[in-house]
Amino acid sequence: MTTVQTPAPPRTDSARFVRAALGRIGRYVFTGFVIVFFALPVIWLVTAPFDRAPALRLSVPEFTLQNFQTLLDNPYALRSLWNSVLISITTMVIVLVLAALASYALSRVRVPGRDVLLYSLLLLSSIVTGTAAMVPTFVLITELRLIDTHLAVVLVMAGGLLPAAIFILKDFMDNTPKSYEESARVYGASSLQVLRHVVVPIARPGLATIAVWSVVQVWGNFLVPFILLRSPDNFPAAVVMFTFYTEGGQPNLALISAFSLLFSIPVVLLYLFVNRRYGFRFYGGIKR
Repeated sequence: MTTVQTPAPPRTDSARFVRAALGRIGRYVFTGFVIVFFALPVIWLVTAPFDRAPALRLSVPEFTLQNFQTLLDNPYALRSLWNSVLISITTMVIVLVLAALASYALSRVRVPGRDVLLYSLLLLSSIVTGTAAMVPTFVLITELRLIDTHLAVVLVMAGGLLPAAIFILKDFMDNTPKSYEESARVYGASSLQVLRHVVVPIARPGLATIAVWSVVQVWGNFLVPFILLRSPDNFPAAVVMFTFYTEGGQPNLALISAFSLLFSIPVVLLYLFVNRRYGFRFYGGIKR
């Protein structure tokens, strides 16, 4: 006797609709949770400086400008912001110039073991972090008699950022058509003139990315200036913010909230300017 198997009933359109709706609702809920999670600190950063009694929670602020007046009365607050600007811009210029020269040389000159050297520099810069290297770095800076100088912070920070900057910029240099360089050399341009007038304009998005990345890395760095600087007059903003705590470890939220807002504005403005001008595109301006 042959047994006839009854086929399973097909899924109805309503079941598929319910599954799709539940999946869509789940995605919306998860996305909303992520947005709220990251938006809460930003909202606190914007509202707490104008609250008469800021706390570590979100609340409707009782509007006042007294927190900023308290900040202006601090003798090191505004000076530390200027120190941060000076250290960040100087480090950024050094990283840009040296990384552009090194990446262009590595891109055009065939050196035995070039790729091994490049990846070794990147690997070592990732493994030997600033924390692990601070003891020998401190000894070196002491021997050079550069303790408590901005130059010491600039040199240490630039040395730590250069390997990654060279690695990123080399891709932009590789995407620069060599025919452009050959045309410039026909008219007698030197290597530096080719780099300045031909390669750099094409690699501007990469240079802009490295510039913002360098400034951000230096702007928020606490460990290097905290160890190498001694005088409060030389402290950058990231170190001065540490002094807004009492000896018992209690934060002065009036000072911290107002200073955090001022501390964030330069980096945000720099990002908006460069993003509007260059767009942070991780590719060169011309393809082969």
